Amino acid sequence: MPDVITTAKATQRNRSSVRRDTALREAALREAARRGLREPGRREPGRPEPGRRDFLTAVGAVAATFALGVPARATDAARDAATAVEYVDVQLLDITDLHGFLQGAPGSNSVIVGNGGIDYTVGGVAYLAAHLERLRDGHPNSLFFSPGDSFSGWEFDAAAFADEPTIEALNRMGLDFATAGNHEFDKSPAMLRRHMEQGIPFPVEGRDTSFADSSGLRFHGADFRHYSANLVRGQDGETVLPAYNIERVRTADGRELPIGFIHLTAVGSERFPGSFQPGLATLDDVATADRYAALLKGQGVNAIVLSLHDGAVAGADFNSGVDPSGPALDLALRVSPDIDVIVTGHWHTRFNMMVPDPNGVPRPFVEAGCYGQVINEINLRLDPLTGRVIRELTVSTNHPNTRDIAPHPELLEVVTYWAGQAAERDRMPIGRQTGSFLRARNTAGESTMGNLAADWALWAGGRPTDPENDANIHPNVPAELAVVAAAPRVGQTIIAGDLALDPASGGAVTFGNAWRAVGFGDPIVSAWVSGQQIHDALEEQWTTTESGELRFAPLAVSRNVRYGFDAGGPVGDRVHPAEVFVDGVALDLGRRYRLAAPSYTLLASDGYPALSAFEEPYRHQRDFESFVAYVRETAVLSPQPRGRVTAAAASDAAGAVGTVVDPPVPLLPDGTPVPRPEAAIITGDRPRPTRDGGRAPC
Repeated sequence: MPDVITTAKATQRNRSSVRRDTALREAALREAARRGLREPGRREPGRPEPGRRDFLTAVGAVAATFALGVPARATDAARDAATAVEYVDVQLLDITDLHGFLQGAPGSNSVIVGNGGIDYTVGGVAYLAAHLERLRDGHPNSLFFSPGDSFSGWEFDAAAFADEPTIEALNRMGLDFATAGNHEFDKSPAMLRRHMEQGIPFPVEGRDTSFADSSGLRFHGADFRHYSANLVRGQDGETVLPAYNIERVRTADGRELPIGFIHLTAVGSERFPGSFQPGLATLDDVATADRYAALLKGQGVNAIVLSLHDGAVAGADFNSGVDPSGPALDLALRVSPDIDVIVTGHWHTRFNMMVPDPNGVPRPFVEAGCYGQVINEINLRLDPLTGRVIRELTVSTNHPNTRDIAPHPELLEVVTYWAGQAAERDRMPIGRQTGSFLRARNTAGESTMGNLAADWALWAGGRPTDPENDANIHPNVPAELAVVAAAPRVGQTIIAGDLALDPASGGAVTFGNAWRAVGFGDPIVSAWVSGQQIHDALEEQWTTTESGELRFAPLAVSRNVRYGFDAGGPVGDRVHPAEVFVDGVALDLGRRYRLAAPSYTLLASDGYPALSAFEEPYRHQRDFESFVAYVRETAVLSPQPRGRVTAAAASDAAGAVGTVVDPPVPLLPDGTPVPRPEAAIITGDRPRPTRDGGRAPC
């Protein structure tokens, strides 16, 4: 069998149109004749086509209670689906939420539980490629896709190179197309279309993007396209990406049958902290899917798949489903019965089941985990005359991406190459520091690292317009001041670590040190807020717990801000506006100020809701890259004396600054930290969307 992992493909259309191998087709016909079976495409005389009425009678009980199993089958008839050679065999393969984890799934995410409580060690694209090659064998009509979040890498090896390593790996594995998840917009639509798809540098080739890949060639972009039917420009309602794609599979006699794929991005993605894009909006998912299902049917497409970047929870077993809940399930039960398959993502969960459509007919409802844990395989049987899916013969299986096989050599080479490149980039000097920047706070909650982060935020909020950020709709007005949550009330702090002086290197600040010191994948946003909002946010630093304990969640302020607070005052009345100065002028409660802060803070994910009524936001660069750029431009970082914040009556017996509690980083079951971007999402102040209060989607 030829190697299905390809290094180059001519065009997306040629690559995505699956070709029928003539020898395999003739062999199938000979085998059918030998066994006395019908020629594919013909029915036995007198044998009726499986009808919906008979089908519903046979599976009514299953449709009412959800069909589970290993694999999940629409009906018992699907057990013999492979022998139904009169139909066209189509294989759908998908992975979701890879997030650039090329080497393997992080921490205990590398172990998943299957039926019977069996543990499987999983992860890594080199093993993924080997499993894909095995699964594709014997399936000439095979399509490989992703429901989203393939990149916006959380692994340094990918993220430090603008996620290009992930695209190279997906190219080599032969990904046919992808849904745009929320994290595909962690930079911008232009970055997705013009760089990730077309390979255009942003902004400096070889420094920020467009690195040499494992073959020695410059990054050329993805060999596949991204789609979204419900992500639109807020001003004109035009879709940012194509809404759907139609793929072609071949019948035994060489004709082509269409399969339509509708793509949806999680509703509200434009208001998530990482993918915050002021100029975008998401349309209702059910209405959008129904609209495009009808459109595809009108074009004669009778097999339709919904690739949805939103998810659900349905138990721990990766190859079945128990008591499902979540927005994807709500959609699956309501969306058009013309849709034959629903593949989900976004929630980093694993399940494989059948759920009834509005007419009671089961269809696959699956999610393939995250970080390369699982490959979902759905086997469809299409009527060769109409192209309709014979739903009762549908089979779905989640395959663990185990590491007990030989890794694919080509992808192993890719992983090894980028690991070496990352090690070099980690050590690369990009600036110098004259002293240490530490998170250790004084009585007023001020630290040298907090001050550095606030100064960077002010710098970032005043950057010139960036052509990469093409989803801004408001003017780029430079920020006048900045705040950063040094120890927020909830969620995580954008300050990830200290920036300690290394005398042996002459105070060199390396790329890796800067990258890890600040950020979890959110942009700095500049926006208009009132003086009253600024004052109220400063007051929100103090809260009283149910037990009566006074808590202090200090905000770091930029170098041009000074303020004092009364440690003896009551919660809500500790900061007098006359004691807050911006550029030496007392805070005017009625005036508007241009404030820079992480999107996480402005969206109240870290517990300062006073700032959330901001106006005319402008999105700037993402924190990782932005802080590295700040170090490069500043060249020499020097700690400034603390004194931006003063605490009156802090030493009085009646006074109390309050207890500062650094938000704990959530841990995986094996005790390793959850990746910082994911930790920020799941601990942020956002409503829990599952009835059991389960984890927030990523």
